[in-house]
Amino acid sequence: MSFQYHWEDFTPGWTYESPGRTLSKQEIVAFAREHDPQRYHTDEEAALASPFDGLIASGWHTATVAMRLMCDGYLNASSCVGSPGIDEMKFLRPVRPGDTLRYRATVLEARPSSSKPDRGAVKWRWEVLNQADEVVLSMIGVQFFLRRPQ
Repeated sequence: MSFQYHWEDFTPGWTYESPGRTLSKQEIVAFAREHDPQRYHTDEEAALASPFDGLIASGWHTATVAMRLMCDGYLNASSCVGSPGIDEMKFLRPVRPGDTLRYRATVLEARPSSSKPDRGAVKWRWEVLNQADEVVLSMIGVQFFLRRPQ
């Protein structure tokens, strides 16, 4: 299979930023009813009495939006062969209906695999920003990519 991006393309400092995606109230509530049915995600009236003073998206919803924007932006065009996980995940600000989210990825480090010479690991900072350029979600994680064929 031919890929646009291989391990060698992800050098420290490499950055990608996605176009924006606006979340609707209906989308926020539907996701929450299925996956995170807490009152401030599913019930506008109850959310007004919460510390958030209104309906907010689940942090997990924000993370799934990030994943989709990552896939659309570069991951599906890459030689990615998985991830050992996320080292750090922080929900920094609430996401509200009508917020427009962007995804930003920055390579922190890249190292070749010592046990599998056909691949390497890339450590990332992944961020989701709202329309005011505030970071609402921050993650640090690693992905594995195949190296470019010789």
